[in-house]
Amino acid sequence: MNSFLSLLIPIAVAIGYAISSVKIINEGNEALVERVGKFHKKLKPGLNYIVPIIETVVVRETTRERVIDIQPQNAITKDNVSLQADAVVYWRIFDLEKAYYEVDDLQSAISNLVVTTLRSEIGQMQLEETYSSRNEINQKLLHQLDEATDSWGVKVTRVEVQEITPPKTIIESLELERAAESKKRADIAETEGKVQSIQMLSQALRVDPGSPAFLQFLIAQRYVDANEKLGNSPNSKVLFMDPKALSEALTDLISPEDVNVGGHDGNGAG
Repeated sequence: MNSFLSLLIPIAVAIGYAISSVKIINEGNEALVERVGKFHKKLKPGLNYIVPIIETVVVRETTRERVIDIQPQNAITKDNVSLQADAVVYWRIFDLEKAYYEVDDLQSAISNLVVTTLRSEIGQMQLEETYSSRNEINQKLLHQLDEATDSWGVKVTRVEVQEITPPKTIIESLELERAAESKKRADIAETEGKVQSIQMLSQALRVDPGSPAFLQFLIAQRYVDANEKLGNSPNSKVLFMDPKALSEALTDLISPEDVNVGGHDGNGAG
């Protein structure tokens, strides 16, 4: 019996030793091994072996791309406008040894670095620039973050600023400004249309647009248009006018002695 136990114990120890020495690392992951408290080697995907007791696996991490969603952060633009901005950062570990030994709490360190860099970039821009230069902000953040995290064994692959939100008062002010600009453009277009209409009308009548005859014609046209609109209005109206006075007024406004249409004057001269 004793001989059997003496044989069984070494076998069990050997099996346990063999099992504990085998480490399987999945694809897309890596691990670090320390020997007596000091970094010894890196384990790649697949079947790996370590020396039990004196060697231990201290960390297993994925080398696949990961995402950090930065919550909205307060920032101040160059023209002293307070706003909120958030971003998404895509990153991966390319050197697990650096990522583990060079910085404590890697993901928190990256998040803090993103917030600091985002605030710095926004602080160098006017409010209007933050809207029109979104791609430029992304590229600057990517360059600075990638450079800063290189010593951590981290590669920042992409940065996207999602939302830049100014205070409600600023938004309302911008909307009023845009509305005023739109009205200004509409007024200019309407004025240009009226000028072109007057020019075409003067050419059709063959008179100078600045002549008294042409001005009388425009006044008469406005008078007729106003009465037409008044007649089409849904409100009931009763107007008492002297037909003779109305005829004389229109005759005075459009006088054949003043308006030279088609190259003929009021005296019948050819």
